[in-house]
Amino acid sequence: MTLPMPDSAPQVHLAVLQQFRVIYGTMRQYFREVEEHCGLSGSQMWVLQEVQRSPGIGVTELAARLAIHQSTCSQLVEKLAARRCLVKTRKQEDHRRLGLHLAPDGAKAIAALPGSAEGALPEALAAIPEVALKTLHINLSELILHLPGRDDAFASMPLAEMVRNVP
Repeated sequence: MTLPMPDSAPQVHLAVLQQFRVIYGTMRQYFREVEEHCGLSGSQMWVLQEVQRSPGIGVTELAARLAIHQSTCSQLVEKLAARRCLVKTRKQEDHRRLGLHLAPDGAKAIAALPGSAEGALPEALAAIPEVALKTLHINLSELILHLPGRDDAFASMPLAEMVRNVP
């Protein structure tokens, strides 16, 4: 369903607000479904999915793939290791570095995923033509400049955790 473009400027800002509501609500709904099916948060499932794709991956590369801060990634990894979903092993070429591998409980959680662990938004963004994606980036940057009390630290937090922690 496409929301119609209103004729006047005051109505346009309300229509855009409705678009954000659709995006945010869809994300919340999807990540609730992930948690119900898998018993883990969307962020944790994304970590497991990336480890499944690249067995032996390190925390630094994993954080880069998820576009999150390394300390946030480390916390997610620790929680998953404690739940016996991930196994941490020392890399043979450098014993100071850890490699991550999926444990049987992690594989079971992955099998229960109702869709992509990343969520619907990254999937939708990947499907947008590049020119539209660049235009969206420019326009969202402009919007962010006008946000009172904006906190750029949110850029490195998993979206699944942000929508999950709302009452």
